[in-house]
Amino acid sequence: MFVGISLILTLIKFTIEVTDSSVQLTYKKIFYFWLPLAATWIMMSVEGPFLASLIARSSEPKFNLAAYGIAFSFALIIEAPIIMMMSASIALVKNRQSFLKLKNFTYAVNTLITLIMLIAVIPVVFYSITETLIGLPAEISRLTHIATIILLPWPGAIGYRRFYQGILINNNLTRRVAYGTAVRLIAMLICASALYVSGIVEGVVIGATSLSFAVIMEAIAVRLMVNRTLKKINSENLSTTQILTYRQIIKFYYPLALTSLIGLGVQPLVTFLVGQSRMAIESLAVLPVVTSFIFIFRSLGLSYQEVMIALVGEQREGFKPLFRFAFVLASFLVVGLSMFAFTPLADFWFITVSGLSDSLAEFAKLPLMIMFFFPALTVLISIQRALLVSSKNTKPITMATVLEFITIIIVMLTLINKFDAVGAVAAMLALIAGRLVANIYLFKSSFRQT
Repeated sequence: MFVGISLILTLIKFTIEVTDSSVQLTYKKIFYFWLPLAATWIMMSVEGPFLASLIARSSEPKFNLAAYGIAFSFALIIEAPIIMMMSASIALVKNRQSFLKLKNFTYAVNTLITLIMLIAVIPVVFYSITETLIGLPAEISRLTHIATIILLPWPGAIGYRRFYQGILINNNLTRRVAYGTAVRLIAMLICASALYVSGIVEGVVIGATSLSFAVIMEAIAVRLMVNRTLKKINSENLSTTQILTYRQIIKFYYPLALTSLIGLGVQPLVTFLVGQSRMAIESLAVLPVVTSFIFIFRSLGLSYQEVMIALVGEQREGFKPLFRFAFVLASFLVVGLSMFAFTPLADFWFITVSGLSDSLAEFAKLPLMIMFFFPALTVLISIQRALLVSSKNTKPITMATVLEFITIIIVMLTLINKFDAVGAVAAMLALIAGRLVANIYLFKSSFRQT
């Protein structure tokens, strides 16, 4: 990974040097705008592998890793309606009036998703899902329930800080976004290390507690750092020419929320299907390790969406340099992941870093190989979504996600039921197929007028 990042920096430095000075949006400007956001996502991506490595070194690693992955999937799907709030904040907050409207909307959605999660952790509701519907073993179901309860603050804290992060980005304060994530990472490391050394809690509790504590600390830090900017926004006179209504917010945001809900909702469904597959326990155990490692590379692509929204311009005048930068980024992400997927570095990561047993490490290699090209598809869909968000045409994003969801389910059902595929392998192949379908669908609508 570090070699890949160094190569990215080297090539970007070269492209900066040869950039035509007539291009208003230079690669240097893109790089320095993107770098703090990339650092933010990189720091977030470290959480998964670090926590998975501690859980793998705790007692009953198979059960605890599986429970942690399932609980995290539940938290993600409940968080889904609020996760696009950063993009909405960048696109919609233009003055004091729009800030107040979107803030009220954000708080209302936060309250709603927290209530939904409270209902979900009621034992009779929770165990009917995990044991009756998904068919999890009783011990994994118990551990998952504990972790999900601990993750109750997670969705609301995510929505709160993403709203204010969008305001920081809109005001060219991307470094502060990275500072907030640094606070989150440090809080997670301290909490997880203390719980692990104490030896008094199960591995899944270490993971869930550390995540909740860390994201709360990040939300507090972001709110403090945005304070001066909010004073400036609140001191501005109301503009009658740019009035944002709740109806406009809902029209703009509901396709994004639906997109996230469908996109993240596929994870619990994938977990359910993996639970019905061959070698289910092994698959559930390695999936959080494999996906969290891939996320390190994907995160750099995901961070590019906000860069595109902020810099592409109303007439898409910044598209060409942004697209060339993205091509370089995607290329090196694929090279970086391939260096691990197809070399002995895979053993180093899975055994030495993640703490998997030799058998689980061997089991995890093929799923990782299958996903080697996925970071490039992530960069592409970030570009496509950003172009549509910047033009306030969010409906195609939802349709693409629906098609991706359907493709994933069809491919998984086919591989598991018709070909008796191993669950982890079926899941990775399905994710690749689904994303390709979404990329193809969005191609025409997103690149129109570029």
